[in-house]
Amino acid sequence: MNDATAPDLDPLLLEVLVCPASRGPLRYDRVAQELVSDQAGLAYPIRDGVPILLVEEARDLNAPT
Repeated sequence: MNDATAPDLDPLLLEVLVCPASRGPLRYDRVAQELVSDQAGLAYPIRDGVPILLVEEARDLNAPT
């Protein structure tokens, strides 16, 4: 699924979800289909419209590429 066909995340859902690691806010990255925690430096995947808020499934934003 490319960013043109990616579904939008419900804004109300985004308001109530928090990062499980930092308990801080998440921001939606539509292109990458991820919820990003800037505080924790983690990006949680969204698969088939469902946010996967498991630290072990998150991508480390500070890891070398």
